[in-house]
Amino acid sequence: MNKKVTYWVEISDYDFETAKAMLKSKRYLYVGFMCHQSVKKILKAYYVSLNDAQPKFTHRLTYLTESTKLENELSDEQKFFIDELEPLNIEARYPTYKEKLFKKLSFEKCKEIIKNTEEFIQWIKEKL
Repeated sequence: MNKKVTYWVEISDYDFETAKAMLKSKRYLYVGFMCHQSVKKILKAYYVSLNDAQPKFTHRLTYLTESTKLENELSDEQKFFIDELEPLNIEARYPTYKEKLFKKLSFEKCKEIIKNTEEFIQWIKEKL
C-alpha cells in the first residue's frame, strides 16, 4: 500500500476504535458518528488506491461508493447499512436532530452498527 492509502486506513481504524470506546462509555450518538467517519475514510482509502489521487471532500457515503464503482458490488445488506449510516454524520452534529437520534440509538442498535462497520471495513481492506 502506498502512503496515502495507508494514511486513510490508519485513520479509519482509529475512528473505529473510538466508536467502540464510545459504545463502552454509552455515548451512543457518537458510536454512529464515528462509525460513519470510519466507513467514509476506508472508502477514501479505496478511492486513493484506484485513482492515486485524493477524493473530493465529501461526507456522502453513497457518493464514495459510486465514485469507486462499488455500488454494483454491494450486497443488499451493505446498501441498507450505507443508507442507515449516511445520515448519522450530519444528524449527530446538529441539536435539532440529536433528540431523534438519542431515541433510535440503543445499546443493541449500536452493537449492530459496530458489527456492520467492522464487516464493511474488512471487506474493503480485502480489496486493497
